Amino acid sequence: MAPLTLTAPDILAAKRLVVKIGSALLVDRVSGLRHGWLEALAQDVAAAKARGADVILVSSGSIALGRGVLGLPDGPLALEQSQAAAAVGQIRLARAYEEVLAPHGITTGQVLVTLEDTTDRRRYLNSRATLETLLGLGVVPIVNENDTVATDEIRFGDNDRLAAQIAVTVGADQLVLLSDVDGFYSANPKEDASAERFDLVAAITPAIEAMAGDPISGFSKGGMKTKLMAAKTAVAGGCAMAIMEGSVLRPLQALAAGANRTWFVAHSDPQLARKRWIGAMKPRGEVRLDAGAVRALGQGKSLLPAGVVSVSGAFGRGDPVAIVGPAGEALGKGLVRYTAGEAAAIAGHRSGDIEAILGYAGRAALIHRDDMVV
Repeated sequence: MAPLTLTAPDILAAKRLVVKIGSALLVDRVSGLRHGWLEALAQDVAAAKARGADVILVSSGSIALGRGVLGLPDGPLALEQSQAAAAVGQIRLARAYEEVLAPHGITTGQVLVTLEDTTDRRRYLNSRATLETLLGLGVVPIVNENDTVATDEIRFGDNDRLAAQIAVTVGADQLVLLSDVDGFYSANPKEDASAERFDLVAAITPAIEAMAGDPISGFSKGGMKTKLMAAKTAVAGGCAMAIMEGSVLRPLQALAAGANRTWFVAHSDPQLARKRWIGAMKPRGEVRLDAGAVRALGQGKSLLPAGVVSVSGAFGRGDPVAIVGPAGEALGKGLVRYTAGEAAAIAGHRSGDIEAILGYAGRAALIHRDDMVV
């Protein structure tokens, strides 16, 4: 049998695209925000949207912008200074994206997250629901770490890993890291003239990891080690990831035209990877369905409270639960959107009755089809 030939993903075919923008690309040490570069990036985003792709931007730059406004010196900042700079810079960063995308008829939304928002399952589901809703409304979310409140203990520490986590959270099929290097090299090209760039990385092996060095620019936080960590997260979630030098105008257009880059190849699609992740979880409870709900699940529908006969176990919102049929037969698993007590209270009731029962307007589905493996 002939060996499988890997091909590079086509950026023009991306259905859901996450783009990470590094500080060194967005902010000049002397002149501040690079408006011309950002306006050109907005053209790339508009072109992707016109092709029907969802786009999320994970943008560094708030601290770099804020420190310039506040007159803080170059070099490492104390945590309190970083948070102050972020508070000043973030509002300017959000305004800049709004101004360059609005002429293309694109609405932007600001989403600030911390590491806890992705490690806590309830907050993860909240973040995912918010991003999905924004994308469904045609909005381009501008995501950044919430540097104004995050401490060293609860930080991602760099937006490379944050971008990968966001890509997995929303089921993106492609992630592009716009960086200060044009790909992944066998060694630091600034120090080793014999270093070779990889066009494709099929698997992140120990040998590949050993090639990663320290940051090159000294302005951005993320070095090649953090980019490999991001690649591991992305490809495990079914998302291909590219590293490219992003200072050129229209960088996504350049990527489509064959610019230097390294693609880390994913070997499954985002939906399949998510299903595998859910399927590997240990259930913390059980929901038993009636025959009508079983038929609905077989048609690919979400699980509504009306189809639930009984609820058992002690679980919180976002926890995995077993889904069983009328006779107790195993049907699958899913991430439940209510606590055990809430699920028991609304079991057998129509979704329109949830507010009257719980006192607040909850989500219509007890377990959404995207959070279920059957």
